[in-house]
Amino acid sequence: MLSVQNLKVSIGEVQILKGIDMEVPSGELHAIMGPNGSGKSTFCHAVMGNPDYEQSGSIQIGDTDVSKLPQFERSSAGIFQSFQYPVGLPGVTLKEYVNEINPQLSDDEIQELSSKFNVEQFLTRDVNVDLSGGEKKRSELFQLAIKKPKVALLDEIDSGLDIDAIKSVSELINENRNKDTSYILVTHYSRILKYLNVDQVHIVVQGNVIKSGGEELIEEVDSNGYTQYQE
Repeated sequence: MLSVQNLKVSIGEVQILKGIDMEVPSGELHAIMGPNGSGKSTFCHAVMGNPDYEQSGSIQIGDTDVSKLPQFERSSAGIFQSFQYPVGLPGVTLKEYVNEINPQLSDDEIQELSSKFNVEQFLTRDVNVDLSGGEKKRSELFQLAIKKPKVALLDEIDSGLDIDAIKSVSELINENRNKDTSYILVTHYSRILKYLNVDQVHIVVQGNVIKSGGEELIEEVDSNGYTQYQE
């Protein structure tokens, strides 16, 4: 499980997160919603260990405190982050990349997973090069399944997708949830959440969790937007 206590994040003199507490049990999917600039993506980057941030507080995976570890050690400890705009890796094929992510998997297991995520045609191509937005997001979810992390941070995975691609990505998330993984999905919009089995929703405004609850918060945001939570 992921446990975050009193997480504060600054860049220079600007404080972005002002003391966030959040617990995401293994197997659960929590959504973080909020307006632009509220600190949602910063939360993911901080948990992943972005070195550009000055941060304090506790970030634990089970009984292990990872808050002082660099990014590569947090990855080794079981944190995976997908990105709003996945970058291409020219010269590195997807097959080569996933072999590095999890060298324990056999070729047959990789082939089976690639078929499940409909990315088998990309295995011999360079990672994320000349792919559509939806194809890149499918590829990232495939990488997540290969990695089998303890914590999965899905940062605006719906960004730039049309409604059909959103449905497809949502189905892949629902069908491939792992009981040993804590999931956090960041989004501005409620549209993707309507297709997901969300356990809890957190509203983040101006660097604070203003409200947490169940799926009723999705409808609350749909009806009245985020201004209802702002001072």
